[in-house]
Amino acid sequence: MADHFSGPRALADPASDITDVYAFPSPEQPGHLVLVLDVFPAAAPTALFSDALDYRFRLRPVTATAAGGTPAFVAGADEYTFDFRFAVPSPGDGPGTVVQAGTCTTPGGAEIPFRVGEKQPTETRGVRIFAGARLDPFFIDLAGVLATEAQEQLAFKARAANSLDGMNVLAIVLELDIATVLGSDTGPLMAVVGETVTSHGHPVRLERMGRPEIKNVIMRSSKFDPVNRDLEIRDLYNAEDVFNLSQDYVGAYRARLSANLAFFDRLDGKTDWPLDDQGVHPLTELLLADFLVVDTSKPFSDGSDLEIERAVLRGRPHTTCGGRSPEDDIIDTLYTLLVGGLDGPRISDGVDQPTQPVSRTFPYLVPPNPNPPDLKTVFAALSAPPKEAASSPG
Repeated sequence: MADHFSGPRALADPASDITDVYAFPSPEQPGHLVLVLDVFPAAAPTALFSDALDYRFRLRPVTATAAGGTPAFVAGADEYTFDFRFAVPSPGDGPGTVVQAGTCTTPGGAEIPFRVGEKQPTETRGVRIFAGARLDPFFIDLAGVLATEAQEQLAFKARAANSLDGMNVLAIVLELDIATVLGSDTGPLMAVVGETVTSHGHPVRLERMGRPEIKNVIMRSSKFDPVNRDLEIRDLYNAEDVFNLSQDYVGAYRARLSANLAFFDRLDGKTDWPLDDQGVHPLTELLLADFLVVDTSKPFSDGSDLEIERAVLRGRPHTTCGGRSPEDDIIDTLYTLLVGGLDGPRISDGVDQPTQPVSRTFPYLVPPNPNPPDLKTVFAALSAPPKEAASSPG
């Protein structure tokens, strides 16, 4: 799944578990950028944001490069940070109800108060804010993903069920007027990453997410990695500063990425991404720059996920806003790129849309399912044997 349950620590602390990050130009208001941070996979109706964490968006200007013939993205030094902090819940007006207040701190230091679950968004100082439960917009045939890895061949069906059907998350939605909040000369190409960080004492990064499925699809398996086969690498990776990777572990990340990316390339029986003399995959450095890349000067467009990355790999200008919106079919786009290269046929996991279509108006994500599946049911589905959960091709 996009970033749901991405490592042992995430499983132990669902309030810090980032499920998805989205970044896209507002479909409603030109010049506005929408940022979404979803946390708490399979959230129960009583789920709340943690009062011990900072939920954070980090943005930096970014440029594309092909230094040494290797396409990659380089983030600049200037950074714009939006921190969301939540108070301890207090009793609500009705019996057994609670309310939770929050504060957004902008890059300029302004503190904007809001309340969780308010239907009317908080709107001030060039930003709009919503925080609360929403229907999880991500969609995937998880059984097909797991079976593909287990069988070492594509195991997607022509039609499949969304593994996240009916599940909820806690969502933070921030829409900002770029010129007002960041400055008229900002961008237009921006790197976006979401994080959860402990807010008391010495801050510790618990989770971070840029592009979807880096950890749960590309990095999760260790069986193809000849260097770190016994290492659960995702907790280490989650703790990293994406803009300043630790030199102590970056070699381990490169080895895992190159080994697993080579596995995906083999799935169609041909090599579209030949490794270099050091065994490094052509996509390794590009994906290590693990942030969404969005062009804030271009209008909103559906299906623009990874278009900027693909343009860089082709050595041509990009034509869309890139980034990622909730209805982008990232599983199809990602497998098509990893397996078939830049010119291969589209690969589909058989799930083409979320449980319900998202809105084109703020806060974009639809209201939560009042009767979501319980967590035991979710984990039972996640632990189903892959070879029984999905059929072989043909």
